[in-house]
Amino acid sequence: MNQAKQMKFKYIYQQFFSHISVIIIAFLLLSIIFTHYVENLIYENKADELISYGDAIISDMKEYPLAPGQIINQYTNVLAARNMSFTLFDQDGLYLVKKKGPDIKQLSPDQWDLVTKGKTLIIPIDYKSFGQEGVTFVVLPYVNNGNFYGGVLLTSPISGSSNMIQQINKFLLYTILIGFGVSFFQSWYLSRIHVHRIKRLRDATSLVSEGNYHVKVNSSNFDEIGELANDFNHMVDKINASMEEIESLENRRRQFMADVSHEMRTPLTTISGVVEGLKNNMISEEDKERGINLVSHEAKRLIRLVNENLDYEKIRSNQIQLFKEEIQLLEVLEIIQEQLMLQAEEKNNQIVVEAAPDVMVNADYDRLVQILINITKNSIQFTENGTIWLRGRTEQNDTIIEVEDTGIGINSTEIENIWRRFYKADISRTSNPYGEFGLGLSIVRQLVLLHNGDIEVSSEEGRGTKFVIRIKNK
Repeated sequence: MNQAKQMKFKYIYQQFFSHISVIIIAFLLLSIIFTHYVENLIYENKADELISYGDAIISDMKEYPLAPGQIINQYTNVLAARNMSFTLFDQDGLYLVKKKGPDIKQLSPDQWDLVTKGKTLIIPIDYKSFGQEGVTFVVLPYVNNGNFYGGVLLTSPISGSSNMIQQINKFLLYTILIGFGVSFFQSWYLSRIHVHRIKRLRDATSLVSEGNYHVKVNSSNFDEIGELANDFNHMVDKINASMEEIESLENRRRQFMADVSHEMRTPLTTISGVVEGLKNNMISEEDKERGINLVSHEAKRLIRLVNENLDYEKIRSNQIQLFKEEIQLLEVLEIIQEQLMLQAEEKNNQIVVEAAPDVMVNADYDRLVQILINITKNSIQFTENGTIWLRGRTEQNDTIIEVEDTGIGINSTEIENIWRRFYKADISRTSNPYGEFGLGLSIVRQLVLLHNGDIEVSSEEGRGTKFVIRIKNK
């Protein structure tokens, strides 16, 4: 582990050295290119100057062929003042005038052939006999009426030019050093900025790994690090939402287990007590039948509870299939009235049906009956000495079904809770004397949603409750 630590190369140093290396290479390349360009430019300028003097000499020789000595003396003085020398040669390469400088014999046969054909040659050479670093060597042919008569050779050392190149290189070096110093601090600063941004992401990642899903980092669309921060924040939001969902599911699971346990405890306790009494002959003969009926009732209650849970889960997971058809609503409401009439009469309630014969509803028959029976049973349970209305009508493209009672009503703060599973357990714990809601309304809501419908409830304590179901015709 210690060896791995020693081999660690921090990202800030990677960034810094990469920046500096790029800058150094760039400076070196630029300096080499610039120096080479300046040297070539100096040689070219010197060559152009020599060519211009050579053209002038040849032009004067053509114009004044009878005064060659005067022309030679004139140009000798002028060129000597500019540290230049020249040599005149004939068509055979023999010298007519020879001054200090390179020999014409230094030309290769190919070069001499080009000169005889009227080609001007420019040859930058390193001529040590001059005691200088370099010499510009120019040969101009003397051609008249297409005939080659010789030419002029001019040379000039570039000692002054070399000094100028040295000065330029010196200033270039100073510029490189200053630029390197500035780039050094700039690279260090930029590297620290990038590393700081990455470090913030690393710290945030560590917090997430420790279970903190509410951490955020500054993000932008400026560069890839900013986009990475955006993705990080999006990931954290997703994780946070998932954790909240997991927590919610866990709470629902615990609540579900508590509700199921609460619901099953009473019938199981009753059944166990009756069975033990029968087993130990602790129940009299006249009470045995009542005890057996009680066991049967509680067993059916448990079966109903299990079936309702299974039904609810099938509905929620879309494991049931609806077989929709056009149904006469009045007929369905009358069937509900007939099936629940006895239960209503036990509480001195009456069920009133109000629907026109032509009102139709597009629904699954069995599930529609299940919906209405659950709601109507709920109304009967919370109503005593009252009336329960079952109404049906058509409104534009919707069929409206209403179940209204004159029961005890629901507190406005509790209305949304009635759709929860086992909400009846909450009611029973408050010692409500009128019973409980149970799974029925949870199933009702899911079935209405499966019909692409909507269900609403309005209620006022002491004045009754009204359920309104809206189902689209098609």
